[in-house]
Amino acid sequence: MTSRDAQTRSEKRSGTPLSRRAFTTAVGATAVTAAGIPAAVPAAAAGTAADDVTRERPFRAARGRHARRPNILFILGDDLGWADLSSYGSPHIRTPHLDRLARQGVRFTDAYSGSATCSPTRFSLYTGRYPGRTKGGLAEPIADRSVGLEPTHPTLASLLRGVGYATALIGKWHCGYLPDYSPTRSGYDEFFGNFGGALEYYSKLGLAGEYDLYEGDAEYKDLRYYTRVLTERASAYVQRDHGDSPWLLNLNFTTPHWPWIADGDTEASAEVVRRIKAGDRSALRHGDGGSVEKYTEMVEDLDRSVGEVLKALKRSGQEKDTLVFFASDNGGERFSYNWPLAGNKGSLQEGGIRVPSVLRWPARIEGHQVSDLPVFSPDWTATLLELGGARPDPAHPLDGVSLAGYLLRGETPKERDLFWRVRGERALRRGDWKYYRGRSGADQLFNLAEDRREQADRAKAAPERLAALRASWERTDSGLLPYPTGS
Repeated sequence: MTSRDAQTRSEKRSGTPLSRRAFTTAVGATAVTAAGIPAAVPAAAAGTAADDVTRERPFRAARGRHARRPNILFILGDDLGWADLSSYGSPHIRTPHLDRLARQGVRFTDAYSGSATCSPTRFSLYTGRYPGRTKGGLAEPIADRSVGLEPTHPTLASLLRGVGYATALIGKWHCGYLPDYSPTRSGYDEFFGNFGGALEYYSKLGLAGEYDLYEGDAEYKDLRYYTRVLTERASAYVQRDHGDSPWLLNLNFTTPHWPWIADGDTEASAEVVRRIKAGDRSALRHGDGGSVEKYTEMVEDLDRSVGEVLKALKRSGQEKDTLVFFASDNGGERFSYNWPLAGNKGSLQEGGIRVPSVLRWPARIEGHQVSDLPVFSPDWTATLLELGGARPDPAHPLDGVSLAGYLLRGETPKERDLFWRVRGERALRRGDWKYYRGRSGADQLFNLAEDRREQADRAKAAPERLAALRASWERTDSGLLPYPTGS
């Protein structure tokens, strides 16, 4: 297949040609990206992120180049919506550093998280398996000390460490609490960050009022703004001399997760802290705080922070041989910009699980590319293990599929199903088709190539297809752990 054929196929899938003329005609009203993503782009944005998107070409592997095993910098935002980056269509949030990262590599339009909330997705990433394979993955999300990622379970970190990688996790863990669960018990040489699902950005107080900033398994006192602290730590790590060892760094920001406190918001911080200390268990959720403007400020701060880490990586001389991946852990919350997707965090509609995802590896992958290949979190686990020269543990087979052949050799991935399950909802994607059952209990069928917003239910028009996808979902579900009775 020629590159022109690939472009034509991509245009048919998206319904949108890739020409600059089509884009410039639309600037100031509604632009359409190379992947068919409607993006309300102001005229001021012309020539920046929106213009970068028009130069994208459908992904193709660059053959024949050799590189050593890559360093891996895997960055997660927290509750970042699919279209919260300007390169994904946000009309009001400016993310020049992440847009540059996308420009230098591959932007994925149909990438998904492993689940619809924080800790199950992290389970799926660390293990490469469906969250329902493990007891801790059934918590959606983990909220107490009763469960976590069992230290005996092989992980991305433990398997890469077994073949010579230095491993570190900086930021949000959210896969269990001390004394039984910790990154340092699950394959990471180093940990600096928080154990819980959220914390107040200055005081580091968690949902129950506990202090939640640790170095290893010991409390670490630092009352500066959390995103700044993580950025400093990560910048120092990527510039460190690791000798001949490649390294894996999972950098898990809490930004832009609630509470809605930006750098410098000391008065808002003090009020949230006062309420936490007074026993208000809802204070951290900040249901009476935040705004679109405050959320924008937090996302743009995340972008600057990623930019600082990437600058440090460049100064280290390791940029060419470092694979950088950026994504969100699940869909966005109430201030996110998810258009045109329906739903948000917690839902298996597209807005709850489709996430911005960008990959850059200068030594092997060319820039200005876009891929509409459907992928999800466990696939990246399998991919990074293969690229790092590690093999999965045969006693814990992966549910993800390695994309190394696709990325490096141009192999066409076999069509397979992407599966999700949360309490009260189910979903499965096969090709362009998605089977979905929400809390209403009604089975629905959508063609995502024609209807990303999931509004045109095709269940009655295609009952055989619906039945086949439902049967596949139920076969997979039958091999997972059941949810606890009454949950």
